[in-house]
Amino acid sequence: MDVLGVDACGRQGWVGIGLTGGAYAGSLVDVRLDALIERAAEAAVIAVDMPLGLVERGWRAADLGARALLRERRSTVFLVAPRPAWLESEYTVAGDRCQELTGQRLSRQAWALAPKLLEARACWLADRRVHEVHPELSFRALAGGVPPAYAKKTWRGQHARRALLAAAGVVLPDELGEADRVPADDVLDAAAAAWSAHRIAVGTAVRVPQSPELDAEGRAVEIRY
Repeated sequence: MDVLGVDACGRQGWVGIGLTGGAYAGSLVDVRLDALIERAAEAAVIAVDMPLGLVERGWRAADLGARALLRERRSTVFLVAPRPAWLESEYTVAGDRCQELTGQRLSRQAWALAPKLLEARACWLADRRVHEVHPELSFRALAGGVPPAYAKKTWRGQHARRALLAAAGVVLPDELGEADRVPADDVLDAAAAAWSAHRIAVGTAVRVPQSPELDAEGRAVEIRY
């Protein structure tokens, strides 16, 4: 397994799709992201579909840039609140902090990401192999720059995404092993993350924005695909 793409999958925790030489090499599922990463010790790049780098004030340029690229699928990109908001333990207080730092309140949908976001961020800070990706940007690139026409939870959307991956050499078998019981859209997102991880590994990945902001820890706040 050269690279690993990872997506959050609800109560099951995290699902990973591994590639070797750009082709499917297996799946991993673990309730904790650090444990899943530890099981993929040989992976050169680990791409995670979760916001990782945080700014101190305003919205992340990475999210605004991704929304512009995705056009009609822009709603799939959450606007990620500044770092101080995620340090709060209650939604109301976090919303107040977000309002203070961005001019808008934090949505409940975005706040629901808090446990997984903070878990993934800790892994990102601890391991330079970990990069942030967004599957819809990956699928857009796989389709020649055209955002997906159908949502990932629809029959048409899932069929189209699996076909795009297969055309790029990422052929997902009918039986995945550990990921057999994971929702199909999470598997597809993890596979798209793995495709982006392979591009990062070989030096062909694109970054959004081209000139990233810096996290308080000095890491680039960017989405790769």
